Amino acid sequence: MIVVSGTVRVRPGLRQEAVERAVWMQALVESEPGCLSYRFYADLEHPDLFRVFEVWESDAALKVHFQTPHMAEFNRALAGLLAEKPQITRYAVSEHTSF
Repeated sequence: MIVVSGTVRVRPGLRQEAVERAVWMQALVESEPGCLSYRFYADLEHPDLFRVFEVWESDAALKVHFQTPHMAEFNRALAGLLAEKPQITRYAVSEHTSF
């Protein structure tokens, strides 16, 4: 299992456009084979900061995701919204437990 987690800060005044893009992207990505979860969350203290959290069945599924047309379109749109470079980390998870 692969987990991707990070932060995305958008420029002031562009929050609503970022929310619309994120909601659009979530709907498309969560229907991709191998995607277990793909969500953006608003930071409670910083309105222009979003957190992304993704769970993938495999590295292969994540690699296919990076090649989709909607990922390319999202990256183009996001470039005009960003206040800074996103901070994203990929984790390979060999075991997990629900509690």
